[in-house]
Formats: sequence, C-alpha cells, structure tokens
Amino acid sequence: MKVTWSRLARSDFWKNIEYLEKEWSPQEVISFINEVEYHIQLLKNNNIYFIKTGYKDVFKIVIIKQVTLFYRVSESNIELLRFWNNYQDLSKFRLK
Repeated sequence: MKVTWSRLARSDFWKNIEYLEKEWSPQEVISFINEVEYHIQLLKNNNIYFIKTGYKDVFKIVIIKQVTLFYRVSESNIELLRFWNNYQDLSKFRLK
C-alpha cells in the first residue's frame, strides 16, 4: 500500500517535531518519529483499521497519548490526514 500525506498532516507532524525539539530532549523527538513510523507500518502491512470517527471513511489511532493520527484507507492508498495534538481545542479540528 502506498502512503500519502495531506498538507495538514505534514504541517502537523513538523509542528509536533518543532515543539519536541524546543521543549524536550532529542530522544523524545526520535521516539515520536519511531512511533509514527511504527504505526504507519502497521497500517501498510496489516491493513488494520483502528477507531472509526464521525467522518466518512476516516479512522484514528493514538500515536502517543498527546497525538492522534487521523487517516483514510482506499484500495491501494493510506492517506494520512492529521496528526492532531490532543491538547488543542477540538472545536478547531478540521480535515481540510
């Protein structure tokens, strides 16, 4: 399966990295990146669906307790939609 990143997913990912670099240790940055890669591999290799959301064909998985990945799966593609920081105001959440 091919993995694609939405513009928002890429932006969210790098914002989380920047925050970790600023506030935490390099080890925390590496740990976050490893967790993201691990969960993407789960999706790619096993076609695992996690928690269904209120959005059509969108699922979510907790990467670390502070960050949730929202994604969509089609026949040949996994589209990463958002890496949502769980401490943000949920009323500001959007997929596009």
